[in-house]
Amino acid sequence: MEANIIDDPVSSLEDNNEDSYTTKSKYDAMKSHYEINKKLDESEIDTIADIAINFLRSILLCFNEEHVDVDEFDGDEGELILNISGGDLAVLIGRHGRTLDALQIVLNSYMSNVLGFHYPLIVDIEGYKSRRKDKLEALAKNAALRVKKAHKHVSLPAMTPYERRIIHMSLMNDPSVTTHSEGDEPERHVVVTFIN
Repeated sequence: MEANIIDDPVSSLEDNNEDSYTTKSKYDAMKSHYEINKKLDESEIDTIADIAINFLRSILLCFNEEHVDVDEFDGDEGELILNISGGDLAVLIGRHGRTLDALQIVLNSYMSNVLGFHYPLIVDIEGYKSRRKDKLEALAKNAALRVKKAHKHVSLPAMTPYERRIIHMSLMNDPSVTTHSEGDEPERHVVVTFIN
């Protein structure tokens, strides 16, 4: 079975009688606006979301996933979150979310190339990352409790940079513990240490 792949997901957005110079200028203006303000207006965010969703849909076609929903919403730190739902998407999450992380890297690389600047995008599938974040925050709090009781350090399992960041952020306001990362990828992990 041959998937109907879109050669250039951006082209359908550019076919509205805009030449490539006008579109490029539009992205240059968006880049300047973002670099100055670190924010974009709603129409600029909508443009980014449309391009990203179109690209994601072209990838999903490779997995015969034509009937999925992609919801967009703003994250807590100014990022644009694209949550994919519907269909049989477990294969796109992968073991411990590794395939989902790879999908996010591909999307961010593509978007940076198209736009000429990096705008933070998070790809999630049926709320997996949200649930994973909750679990990691609970793991961090539990590790901090163990460290405080034992007055020692605790090494957590190997994690991705994104997951380690969640651990660090979860414990940064706890004056009794400190966190740091040790090891080399892919075995890099967080160590939670008691502060006297």
